Formats: sequence, structure tokens, C-alpha cells
Amino acid sequence: MSEIPMMVSYHQQTKHHFHAYAPGPPRLDWATQPNPFRRYEGATLLPLEHLPPGDTPLYGPAFMAGHIAPESLNRRSLSQLFYDSLALSAWKEMGGEKWALRINPSSGNLHPTEGYLICGPVEGLCGEPMICHYAPKEHSLERRAGFPIDTWKLLATDLPEGAVLIGLSTIYWREAWKYGARAFRYSHHDIGHAIGAISIAAAGLGWEASLLDDIGTEFLENLLGVSDQKGSEAEHPDCLLAIYPCRKTDQHPLIRKMDPVNFKKLQWEGKPNFLSASHVSWPIIDDAIDATRKPATPGIYGTRKTIGKAPETTAESISLRKMIHQRRSAVDFDGQAGLARDGLYQILLKTMPFPGQVPFNTLPWDPLIHLGLFVHRVLDLDPGLYFLTRDPAQKEDLRVSMKDTFDWKTPEGCPDGLALYHLVTGDARGMAAQVSCGQDIASDGCFSLGMIADFEKALERYGAWFYPRLYWECGMIGQVLYLEAEAMGIRGTGIGCFFD
Repeated sequence: MSEIPMMVSYHQQTKHHFHAYAPGPPRLDWATQPNPFRRYEGATLLPLEHLPPGDTPLYGPAFMAGHIAPESLNRRSLSQLFYDSLALSAWKEMGGEKWALRINPSSGNLHPTEGYLICGPVEGLCGEPMICHYAPKEHSLERRAGFPIDTWKLLATDLPEGAVLIGLSTIYWREAWKYGARAFRYSHHDIGHAIGAISIAAAGLGWEASLLDDIGTEFLENLLGVSDQKGSEAEHPDCLLAIYPCRKTDQHPLIRKMDPVNFKKLQWEGKPNFLSASHVSWPIIDDAIDATRKPATPGIYGTRKTIGKAPETTAESISLRKMIHQRRSAVDFDGQAGLARDGLYQILLKTMPFPGQVPFNTLPWDPLIHLGLFVHRVLDLDPGLYFLTRDPAQKEDLRVSMKDTFDWKTPEGCPDGLALYHLVTGDARGMAAQVSCGQDIASDGCFSLGMIADFEKALERYGAWFYPRLYWECGMIGQVLYLEAEAMGIRGTGIGCFFD
């Protein structure tokens, strides 16, 4: 089976249906629950600074590139970047059990995502280029390898001045332990949350993040030092981000293709710790990993289209970092509280890929994810079904794929640039709960939503390797929704169980 049919088959096989759920473990084997913290035993540990959130920068300006003055690159600012994106945010305890929460959300709080720093010399941190794994429990960097300054200069040739690189990888076993075959989906949704978290944290420093998606899987696995990992606990490389001071250009940075042997032959420090005493094999995930290995694709995306114009930023008096660190996933809603109509519009505006709008300026491809909304209790807005087209040019294709009785009318008071449409009026609470595996949390909130993409068309255009990237875009939208809920004084949650 070729790669694209394989991923279409994976998608179909891992859907939840009314008559049966996707393949998963029959029960949770607590004796084999994976350790949520990867460590490289024997690697040099470089502690980072703990920097409690202050009153600045403000929340609103951070979401538009260039509205915050860039800070210098040094140990303190890199500490802030990791502290505001991939670090622990709290510890919880119940019934004698204790567990950590993190800045970046994760399905089931299982955290399959691992982070890496690749940098040149950094004041107060290192005198030579290095590759480090980030250890969130210790808020420290584990130095995996050093390499020559000439190699860094070559690597950074086409990057903006002052750039560092952040790599992300996945340990699928952490998700598969609980979720079985759907773990591949959930893990890449988590990658999207991490990309969003890093992009927003960088914006708080006056920096910008760009996904360097011209490179291939082989290059990245050698750069991160995970090419020799095998078995259930292996890390699989996902993506590489360039982080750099904001510039007055829309040109997306690139990375020069380099011989992966340059990094594979480095003297790597540390051995990965063991996460579980035993494992369950999920061949369907192994097949998906193989089918989505990415080749080098120089220039595949071209220039991103310009979609609308972001509204003027408002200097809300709330702190960006306080919102980041207080974010939590709601466990239930009261079914009573409402949301102002302008509040809903403000939330949805933040999910739009306007030029320079964080975190969506990080992505090199045109937007592919749209939102179907179940509106329950929004003041001055009829309850019912609504649809947000994040690329207005796709409206007609979306419209003809739906019921011809939908009215596609712009709701009253909808701001310019927000392509939101009313479809049908009615009580959508029962439907929202039903499609969310019968979970009342989907009907008790002010509104809930599903994310929609023509994924087969995207795979035909780019290749099977693009399948995870659809989830990355979804996860980034989810990260914005989480923070916007906090900024509105309410709370949000992600629903991973749904009938699609």
C-alpha cells in the first residue's frame, strides 16, 4: 500500500463510530504507565533560571509580531522561553498520587512531546554551539553534543541574525499506553500545542518563530541525535523551529540542506532512560510513522497568501505570562454561565491566520483548518450551528459539501475579517454532546467546536507526510482557544473523544 492510501486507511480505522470505538487497550495497565519525563542519563545538566510571571508583557500586543521590543539572546531569555512554553506549571495531588501539569497541554496529560535546543554560543549559557534536550521537571538543558562553530555558521546561513533552533520529537508509547491506535493523532495534536506554546512564548520576548519545513525526517533525526533509537520508547523527530528577533519582512526563513552525517558522527552524551517495564505493540502506529517520514522539500509551499488584516491590537491590562502559567483544562462546566457576543468574536479573531498574527505566522502553508461551532449561551447570538472559514477563499467548496438548507448568513455585529456564518438556529446542546462521545462537557459550555479539514486533498497536494501537519494546525488553534478562555475569565478544554 502506498503512503497516501495507508494514511487514509489509518484515519478511517482510528475513527470512533456510534457502533464501535477505535482500537484501544481493554484496560489501563497501571504497572506499565510510562514515566512522563525523558532523561538522558550521563549528559551534562545545565540549569535554567526560574522566572515567575510578572505584569509585563501585556497579553494583547503579544499576539501581533513586532509589538513587543525584542530582548537580547542570553541564558536568562532562553530560560524564559522554555519556562513559558514547555515547563511545568503546577503539581497536583489526590489520594496519595502526585502529578505535574505543564504549560503545553497534552491529551490525557501524558506528554509524548520532547523538546530540544540547537544553538550557537549564547551569553551565560555556552561558549560553543551545542545540541541539548530540555528536561522540564528540572527546568534544565541536558547537553547531548557540541559541534564546531563553522558547522553552526553553515547551519544558520539562511536564518535571521540571532536565531536559535528548537526541535520537537514524539514518544508515541506515552499516548498509546492509554489511547491505543488513536495515539498517532493525539501525539501530533500535542505537537501543535507545543508549537503554539513556543511561538507565543517567543512573542513575549519580542521574538518570532518559524517552522522550518523544507527539511526532511532523516536530517532532523540526526540533528536531534535520535536516529539510533528503536522500539516502543524511541523518539521520532517531528519538526524544527527557528526562533529569532522580530523582523520587518514576511519572508519565511529557510535552513540549508546539510549532510546528516555531520551530526550523526558527533560525540553524543547520555543514554535515554527507560520509561516502562513492558510495552504493547501497535503496528498501525508503526505503519503511520513510516508512511509519514518526510523527504526534503525545498520551496514546496511557495509564498503564503495574505488573508485579511488583523484588527488593531488592544493593550489589555492582563499579563501574557500569567495567562500562560494559569492555563488549565476544565473538567466540567456549570451549564449556566454565558459569554458576550463580542467576547466570542474576539476569541475567534485570535484563531485567524492574519499576517503577523501569532502563532499562525509560524506556519509556511496556507490555512487548512476550519471551525464548526455549536453555540449554546452567547448573549445576543441565536443558539445553533455556525461555521468559521479560516481561509475565506475556501468558503464555496465548504458550502457545497454541506446541507443546502444552511443559510450561510453573517451574524449581527460580526467584525470585518471574521468569516463567521450562521448555518441554522436551534438547541445544539444534545448534538454537541452526542458527537463528543456523549460527554456533557460539550453541551454545558458557552460553545463548543470541531475542527474540519479536507485532509485527502491536502495529502494529494503535498504527500502523506503532511497528515501530521493538519493536527499541528489544529493544536495551535487549540492553544489559542485555551489562552483566550483564560483571558475572558472563563476556561476551556479539549475533547479528544468524538465521532468523526
